[in-house]
Order: sequence, then C-alpha cells, then structure tokens
Amino acid sequence: MPPSELMPIGVFARRSGLTPSALRFYADSGLLPPAEVDPVTGYRYYAAGQVARATALRRLREIDVPLTTALTILDAGPEEASRLVDEHVAGILGDAAAALRKAAVIKSALGGGASGPPVAVLKGPVLADAVEQVLTATAHEPGLPVLAGLRIEADGASVALTATDRYRLAHRTLVPVRPAERAWAGTVDGDDLRAAVSEVRRSPLVRLEAVPHGLRLRMPGRADRHCRLLSEPFPDHRLLLASLEPATTRATLAKHALLRALEEQPGAYVALRVTGGAVTVRALPDGPEGAGLPAVTEGPEVTVRFGLTTLHPAVSTVIGPDVMLDLRGGTGPATVRSADRGDLTTLAMPVAPGLPPAPDDHSGHSGRFSHDPDHEPEEHL
Repeated sequence: MPPSELMPIGVFARRSGLTPSALRFYADSGLLPPAEVDPVTGYRYYAAGQVARATALRRLREIDVPLTTALTILDAGPEEASRLVDEHVAGILGDAAAALRKAAVIKSALGGGASGPPVAVLKGPVLADAVEQVLTATAHEPGLPVLAGLRIEADGASVALTATDRYRLAHRTLVPVRPAERAWAGTVDGDDLRAAVSEVRRSPLVRLEAVPHGLRLRMPGRADRHCRLLSEPFPDHRLLLASLEPATTRATLAKHALLRALEEQPGAYVALRVTGGAVTVRALPDGPEGAGLPAVTEGPEVTVRFGLTTLHPAVSTVIGPDVMLDLRGGTGPATVRSADRGDLTTLAMPVAPGLPPAPDDHSGHSGRFSHDPDHEPEEHL
C-alpha cells in the first residue's frame, strides 16, 4: 500500500479513540495488527479501513469484553456478534444481581441488616404468583425507568401491587398474614423482584421490610433479598381506577378458548366482536372472522381492536378458568379480570378504529396512561 494512504500510529490513535500504547498492545495480541511496519525504524502505520475495527474494539473493551471474546466478535458475522454481545451483558447483569444478594448477607453479618420497619407478612407462593402476574404490565423504556417498576402500597388491611406500561395496567390486592402497623408505599425495581421470585415461592412466609432506598424480603432459612426503590413518581393509577366509566358491554367466556383464538391469529392486531351470546376474533386489518366463542354477554354489540401484545398477557394472567371483559365502547379502556376472583384486574387500551399502526408504533392507541403524576388521565391508561 502506498505510504500516502497510510497513517502513523498517532493519527490513527486520534481517529479511533485508542491510545498509542493500547494500539501496540492490541497489535501484539493479534486483534489489530498495523497495515505496515517500517523494517528500519519499526514505525507502525495503519489504513483508513482499520478505523471501524479499532472503534468497535474500543467500545467492546469499554464494556469489559475479554480480549479473546472481542476477537471472536470482531471476526463474526452481524448476528453472531450481536448474540455474543448480549451474552456478555447478560453475564454482567447476573454478576451484579449475585453481588447484591451477597451484599445483603454481608451487611446482615456485620450488623447492617437489622430489621427495618415491617411492611407486611405475606404467604410466599401467593406473593410470587402476584408479582409474576402484575409484572407482565411493565416495560423497559428509555427515559421512563418507573415503567419497569412495581408499585407496592400497604395498609393495615391489604397489600396492593400495580404496574403499567402506559397501554396496560395490572393491579392485584393481597390480604397479608400479618399486617403492618403503619402504611407504606414505594415503587420497587421490577428486575430485582423477578430475580427474587423463585426464592419467594419456596418460602412459606415472606416478611417485607422498609429499608433505606429499598425493600428487604426476609424469608426463614433463606438469604435476605434486597430490592431497590425507584425514585421517579409512579403514575396516578388510583385516580384512573376511580374515574373509570361504567362498562357498556360485558362478556364472560372460557379463558383458554379466548387465548387459543388469539394465538391462532397471524397479525399483530386483532378485533374482538361481542354479539349476543358469542365473542369472535379476527386478525387486522382484513383477516377472516373466526368461529364464535360461546359467551355470556350483556349490553350492546361492540367491536374493539387491540394489539396482541396488550390483550394476550392481560387474558393469560387471569385467575381461574373464565375471563370477564368489561368494555367501554370501541375506544375506552377495557377491564380484563377473573369471572370469580376480582383481586387481579388488568386495564387494556384498544387501538383506534381503522388500520392499526405498525407493530412497534403505539401511535394508533386510543390513549395511554400518562407517566406524569400531576397529569389527570382522561381516556387513557
């Protein structure tokens, strides 16, 4: 290659963001050898086409990817490289979660894990089921970390769990074995709770304790689990629940029949039509209408359109064999709950009439739950 097309190591270092010493190390490691080495002076020269590889290497090292893994990623195709990056990040997150668990044990041994104010004592299997059900309504959205959290509100008689992704809201109320003497409320990191669910499920009783910046789960014979609190205000779900208009149409039908009908639809959006004694499902925008599912119905006929990823989880988490749909016309939030147990309730926003939006675009929804706690919800979750 003509020398005029090469750049000395100092220039290449500035263009790639790597230091000259790092470049020498990566050259000796075989990750990024120079294009040419002057046999007399030993000066190293790099080609412009190597800048992209050097930049990618720098970014991989910034997230602590080992050298051997970095070499594999750089030489792999796009799909395999993405998989390896995801695998590395998952390992980091797993290590961080393990460190949090070990830190709770260490603090307890050092006397820093003294009992905090009790929030409530709950049956472990019941709490685990409730957490899994309600967390289906969470979402990881940039700039809105509170949407990945679970709101816990405890008083002397109950413990309420609530989550929302702004298009769906899940709410379940539990009766504690031993209630707290004072009220407590906080938004708990959903990922921390997910990591604790398996331990919670195997514990007959779980004591919830308020600690600085978190909620501690204490389980007899098991290590404490610490769940972080999120500082962002949670949306005003109580106002939303209290301001819901009465349902205009109600349908009660077999849960598994409705789930099967939803799963058979090929598209990302479905239309539910409630008529006298039946509920039919069809794919949007122009799929054929399926066979009517037997249902007990009340109120006028109505057609409501939903995103499949909004409606299916709401139905799948219903407790018991039957699901009850309370519909508020074609655009109001729909209530999805058990026909015989009302302690788990999910609100699901329909999509607007007409052609649905693209699968990753929520602009066609009739509305959404505002994340601003001072903003009064109107026709949205």
